[in-house]
Amino acid sequence: MASLPVHFSTNHLSSPNFSGRFRRSTERRTFVALVHCSARENDQGIKKTLFPVKELGCFACAALSAFTLTVASPVIAANQRLPPLSTDPTRCEQAFVGNTIGQANGVYDKPLDLRFCDYTNDQSNLKGKTLSAALMSGAKFDGADMSEVVMSKAYAVGASFKGVNFSNAVIDRVNFGKSDLKGAVFKNTVLSGSTFEEANLEDVVFEDTIIGYIDLQKICRNATINEEGRLVLGCR
Repeated sequence: MASLPVHFSTNHLSSPNFSGRFRRSTERRTFVALVHCSARENDQGIKKTLFPVKELGCFACAALSAFTLTVASPVIAANQRLPPLSTDPTRCEQAFVGNTIGQANGVYDKPLDLRFCDYTNDQSNLKGKTLSAALMSGAKFDGADMSEVVMSKAYAVGASFKGVNFSNAVIDRVNFGKSDLKGAVFKNTVLSGSTFEEANLEDVVFEDTIIGYIDLQKICRNATINEEGRLVLGCR
């Protein structure tokens, strides 16, 4: 008998025969990975796939999934040590290709290391690229066209984005701590779960920005946002 796949999350485990995305979040890291725990029954009894365990129920499978994801998480949190700077001489040019594997989930086979790269006034190479989980600390994107980019789970602490066009982009769970975004444009931009601690948001344009209420409260605490920006955002 073929198994019936059931999508699950951390708060819903309904069958030992399931296949789905397992999403977990802790204070130290956030990650998404694909874990399969499927089982099929035939004439000779229960046949397990992927796990060499005779009997495997929901909670046992969930525990193994959690362990697997813990040791394999690719996301860099603010309080974790960054990997060594890549020695690849073409690492800066990798931004023009982007992260084609993990995409919005931020999963990758190797880091997209753009630290200290200079993309000042680039008007064509970054537009629409997927830069998920990219390491951007110390990089310069001033005046660049980054419209329609996907920057899920990127680490941009201390980077410079002055005057950058982020129109129609997906800026999801990006750490912009201490970055300079003076004059950046977030027009029709998905701006969810991102942090801007000690970032410069002077003259930033927020127009039709898609942002959650909790994220809005955090952004409104940034004193560098001008009165017009606060009015558009609806800061109280």
